[in-house]
Amino acid sequence: MITVVIPLYEGVTHLDFTGPHQFLSVLPDTDIVVASLDGAPITSHGLTFSALADLETIERCDLLCIPGGTGCVAAIENTRFLSAIRRLARGAQHLSSVCTGSLILAAAGLLAGRRAACHWAWRDLLSTFGAIPDDARVVRDGNIITGGGVTAGIDFALALIAQLRGAEAAQFIQLLLEYAPEPPFDAGLPETAPPRIREAVLNRMAATLTDAEQRIGHVARQLRA
Repeated sequence: MITVVIPLYEGVTHLDFTGPHQFLSVLPDTDIVVASLDGAPITSHGLTFSALADLETIERCDLLCIPGGTGCVAAIENTRFLSAIRRLARGAQHLSSVCTGSLILAAAGLLAGRRAACHWAWRDLLSTFGAIPDDARVVRDGNIITGGGVTAGIDFALALIAQLRGAEAAQFIQLLLEYAPEPPFDAGLPETAPPRIREAVLNRMAATLTDAEQRIGHVARQLRA
């Protein structure tokens, strides 16, 4: 039996964890614990997740899987949340994240000198905490596996399952859930998206990213003090 812990926080992107959760939930002998501080309900893009475990009282964590979202900045600023992440990480055999969840791992001091993936627009912020940004969709570095932005969580989950139980188990689940993506557009990366689309997305995220850079930089300076 392997226990997977997925910590949630306000501002999390639900596909970052519901995608991997769906794939991991099919894996035999796997217990998935979705948690938050105090077990409080978490709302993400209109969906409310309740009946959550209390993050600070979980006793077993073999695999820690941290989802991302714009709320990662506030989560990084929350000393209780980061302390809970560090505590769970100490007993975990595997550490993992999707999207900007890698910034939470990095802020907790768990990615220093390690390669990690992240959402393309946030990726460079990893170096603020001493991590090495990697533009691959899924990145493995020792016992740490990280996925890129949002939908990379599905590829990440399959890679994680292969690491835990072998390639055949991952392929079984891939076929069971019919994961054979054929996107209608080749605009999923800044390198392939039309320039006007890339510019529009960057403009939409500009204020959020500027705020994140300032706040994450402040946290990093406090941690170094």
